[in-house]
Amino acid sequence: MTDRETLFIYRMNEAEETLTDTRKMLESGISTRSVVNRAYYAIFYGIIALFIHENVEYKTSKHSGIISIFDKSIVHAGKMGREYSRMLHRIFDARQESDYKEFVRFTNDDAAEYLRMAEEFLRGVKAFIAESKNN
Repeated sequence: MTDRETLFIYRMNEAEETLTDTRKMLESGISTRSVVNRAYYAIFYGIIALFIHENVEYKTSKHSGIISIFDKSIVHAGKMGREYSRMLHRIFDARQESDYKEFVRFTNDDAAEYLRMAEEFLRGVKAFIAESKNN
């Protein structure tokens, strides 16, 4: 196994583990702000795995840069639908509000919706990867 393949597997596992943690947090009644944060990071790790799989250069430390690269290299290239970009932007904005603004509150329904988006996003990433391996 190459270093790239090892890193890809690591990042996909990280995405799945974070998603599992997010589910458990929501079920346990842990802060909805924390649920939103972890749902975003599940997607973020999935995107990094996708970049590794697709050999996309992503040398940036900024999340906005990763989102821009995703939009350009994956969505605009027709590899995944625009709905994935919309989900990503929506959950990124929620995470930004949650982490950096005062008095932001999310309901359990809000947190559950962000978890659902993260699950759908990662299903899309896995489906794309599986399909590309079959071609």
